[in-house]
Amino acid sequence: MEIFMTKKFFSENEIRPEKFKSRMEKVKSRDIKYLFSKKNRFVKVNCPACGRNNFKKAFKKYGFTFDSCGDCGTVFMNPRATPEILDDFYSQSAVYAYWNKTVYPASEELRREKIVKPRVKRILEICDKFKIPKKCLVEAGAGFGTFCDEVKKTGEFQRVVAIEPSATAKSCRQKGIETIEDFIENIKTLKFAPNVVASFEVIEHLFSPENFLTGCKRLMSKESIIAVSCPNYNGFDILTLGLDSESIDHEHINLFNPDSLSKLFSRCGFEVLECFTPGEIDADIVRNKIISGEFEIKDKPFLKLLLIDEWDEMGAKFQSFLQNNNLSSNMWLVAKNKQSAI
Repeated sequence: MEIFMTKKFFSENEIRPEKFKSRMEKVKSRDIKYLFSKKNRFVKVNCPACGRNNFKKAFKKYGFTFDSCGDCGTVFMNPRATPEILDDFYSQSAVYAYWNKTVYPASEELRREKIVKPRVKRILEICDKFKIPKKCLVEAGAGFGTFCDEVKKTGEFQRVVAIEPSATAKSCRQKGIETIEDFIENIKTLKFAPNVVASFEVIEHLFSPENFLTGCKRLMSKESIIAVSCPNYNGFDILTLGLDSESIDHEHINLFNPDSLSKLFSRCGFEVLECFTPGEIDADIVRNKIISGEFEIKDKPFLKLLLIDEWDEMGAKFQSFLQNNNLSSNMWLVAKNKQSAI
């Protein structure tokens, strides 16, 4: 009972400052228009998790169609942009330009404290739990290199390598991190086998998560582990808000759940060690939507009681409940490489 009474969570506004939201919405609309203009070149795919073609239309958002897999429950954009279109999209994205220039620099230190350092701590705990040597860690999709930077500061790993295909690879190098500027799918071999491959909030954006995991697996030894984080479609804020959820957008083209993500990893030749949802802001996200008037709860008295009337007393307890029961929308999966590369 103690954990429900005392645990302190950070808020949505700490990592997504309210003052940037208006401008972010404007640049986001430009990105959506650009991607929509390429829609005639989109292609159909099977379920990105289980690979099957047993799916039906789930909904539309921003003019893009999302299907739901009848076998594993993955929700995914279908048809979707080709890898070439996605590369062009991200290279010219107004949202990413604004994020890189304004939002991230303004929130980097808070994100470092609230998100990155806990990630590093969790990775170290996972290594200890599964007795993984701490010789080399590779981050796939390293962004600005903040995670790699914090891992280096611990001195726990002998080698830390950032793999980042975008221009933010420059930031990794500026932090003194060994950096490979490429997609991990393109890297055929390394002179070293990482003990840990980490990737945060990347797999939901990819045309082919299977190709990404195959690329990771190719670089790993049989004893290596991989840790990935992404949205959990079955998480509280996504299921509650539905199409009002910002996790359902034009970029998140793969919306997994714990079962379907596990199936994807197993299909790619990994042994799933654990899957959990450590998210801290699900309840706060829904509460903020209610307060802003973007989400109506007049016919939802329980949500009003929990997230508005009794927030100070119940908010942290409820978020802990979501974490402990795999109901948060932030999901981690840890897997072991159990056989030779595909």
